[in-house]
Amino acid sequence: MKIGVISDIHGNYEALHEVLLEAKRQKVQHFFVLGDIVGYYYNPDKVLDLLSDWSYDLIKGNHEIILEKLLNDPKLSNEILEKYGSGHQHALMKLSNKQLHYLFDLPEKKSVQIDDKFFLLCHGSPWSIDSYIYPDSKKELIVKCDSKKHDFVLVGHSHYSFAFKNKHSVLLNPGSVGQSRQKGGKAYWSIIDTRNGAFQFFQTEYKTQNLLNEIKSTDSGIKYLSEIIKRN
Repeated sequence: MKIGVISDIHGNYEALHEVLLEAKRQKVQHFFVLGDIVGYYYNPDKVLDLLSDWSYDLIKGNHEIILEKLLNDPKLSNEILEKYGSGHQHALMKLSNKQLHYLFDLPEKKSVQIDDKFFLLCHGSPWSIDSYIYPDSKKELIVKCDSKKHDFVLVGHSHYSFAFKNKHSVLLNPGSVGQSRQKGGKAYWSIIDTRNGAFQFFQTEYKTQNLLNEIKSTDSGIKYLSEIIKRN
């Protein structure tokens, strides 16, 4: 089976739309979604609608935790707005109560077996949803992610794609679909083939103008939101 691995969509509908079109061409049958459906950008409702046509396993990201905190304590609104833009506020407006509580009730990590391969799905790291693991992280941190019980340990959160072969398992980060910090206008993701354990990274281009227009009209004062989308 071909499994698509995606993470950090962050309400970027256009990016996910192009990834799913490519996934169909690549004959992907199932997805692992490593959290952060919400945050930064504005269409998590459309993101969930797109995913509803697919078979997938989904875990919680740190931005789902931020969203729940905002729902429970609206006084956090200004702090979250200044740091991340108004994506969380849009999520509260656009998602139904059922969708919100679905996201809040997701596990922070999940062990999945497909065919004869075992996968550990994480957002930040196997021990913390907020841990950042980068391609240039110290070897000790990479080795700490090794698992004797899994063939693949999957992480997101850093928005950088990479893979390392540890003693017992492959540590893989697909990168970010919705806000890559490697190159703007590209959605980063990967495919794992359970037949042979092979994996491949993808950089799927998407049109950014609609998103940039939304940022301009909604969060024009937060330059980072548009600059990261246009990064060369």
